[in-house]
Amino acid sequence: MKEEFYTEKRWLNWMNKVKSSDFKLSEADEKNSGAVFIYIMDDVVLACLKVIARSEKEVITPEEAMAEIATIRSIVFAEHESLGEDADLMIESLKTSLAAVFVSSQRYITGSFDRDSTLDEMVAEAIASEQKEDLDSAFDLLSQVGARVIGGESLPELGEIPYCMTAELLDGIDAISAAMIGDDSYKDDDGSEDADEGD
Repeated sequence: MKEEFYTEKRWLNWMNKVKSSDFKLSEADEKNSGAVFIYIMDDVVLACLKVIARSEKEVITPEEAMAEIATIRSIVFAEHESLGEDADLMIESLKTSLAAVFVSSQRYITGSFDRDSTLDEMVAEAIASEQKEDLDSAFDLLSQVGARVIGGESLPELGEIPYCMTAELLDGIDAISAAMIGDDSYKDDDGSEDADEGD
């Protein structure tokens, strides 16, 4: 049986949790209701890392790994009903962060990224590109940073970055970094569990 790394059902379970949380931005800090969005990000990041681990162990081919990442992306980016104005804003931000995760994963699998520039330089260049409204260049640079982080490099200390697309993309890359430092059982498990964590 073909291994499923992520399913539409799993994503919809998360969306139902968000809907039932009746999330409000004004209350996010008080009730910790924003935590569900962190759980969702971690869940998707781990699924991508699991695909990469399978590819590195040659359980699946690089082409199959690329297709699996594309499948996860299509599940996350599918249209869904409104979950409430504030929750919808959070989901859009989450999707921007995850866009960096998907492209970083695919770049890592294909090996198409800059290995020579320092990560500090690349992040600084991405921020400068966004300030010039060259969002494509910013995204391109940060997805290469993400690929390097998947390869084991540490994301540099960035300090405070004003709220912008670059900051959202870096949130996704930071989630990759955190997942790799944390539980690495994604490298070994056989993918048979139908996880529905996050409570």
